[in-house]
Amino acid sequence: MSEERQTTGNKTLPIAVQLYSLREFPGSFQEMLDRVAAMGYPAVELVHNHGLGAEAMREALARAGLQAVSAHVSFQAVTEETEAVIAFHRAIDNPAVILPSLPRPVMEARTPEAWQEMGRRLDELGQRFREAGLRLGYHNHAPEMTTIQGKRAIDWLLESADPEHLFFEPDLAWVVQGGADPVALLAQYAGRCPRVHVKDIAPLGQNQDEDGWADVGYGVLDWDRLLPAAKAAGAEWYVVEHDKPRDPLGSVARSLAFLRQKAELL
Repeated sequence: MSEERQTTGNKTLPIAVQLYSLREFPGSFQEMLDRVAAMGYPAVELVHNHGLGAEAMREALARAGLQAVSAHVSFQAVTEETEAVIAFHRAIDNPAVILPSLPRPVMEARTPEAWQEMGRRLDELGQRFREAGLRLGYHNHAPEMTTIQGKRAIDWLLESADPEHLFFEPDLAWVVQGGADPVALLAQYAGRCPRVHVKDIAPLGQNQDEDGWADVGYGVLDWDRLLPAAKAAGAEWYVVEHDKPRDPLGSVARSLAFLRQKAELL
């Protein structure tokens, strides 16, 4: 499965947008994709199937000239509809399916065993995805940064799965919100991070109507450190996301413009 990338001059810009950022777009799904493509994004990260069948999704992406490079799919769908999920994403030529979270009992667990057991379960699922020609990944929020008996929850999880069966999509802003050092975390999991979420945090007290998030480059995260660290960790695609933008289209456009200015770091 090829992974085409946008270029500016001689520099590759492997930037995608997580469509969760645009969930309140007032138009059709096709119109949303067209707007994303017009901004200059070459690729998107889907949220499951957006209510479309595989053929309709392929047509929508092709019409917009966009590539699906990954998709967030719920734990329930991945575990209960495994073959259907695999079939859909193979059909649209999307190479990576990512779990955006885990069931609440695990997310709230404070024992290594709960996270280890889940890691082993994801390892088995990831093996099935790998055998089908897909990659399975896991995306963090803040709770995974909690220390449990000397290790973070994310460590107990990832160490219990073969890297060939489960990759890590670090969300850098959630890593910071969880109290961890994103540069250190990227270094720890170098080679296991083909997708990295780039998201920013507003200065304290600002953007309260956006739950404290900011457009990439307009917050407090140090992208001059983070982008090279993500590249060194094996990032194939940098995925822009804003969890609650007041101006969704404007937000993802500004984030893209900022990252273009940092092209030499990607």
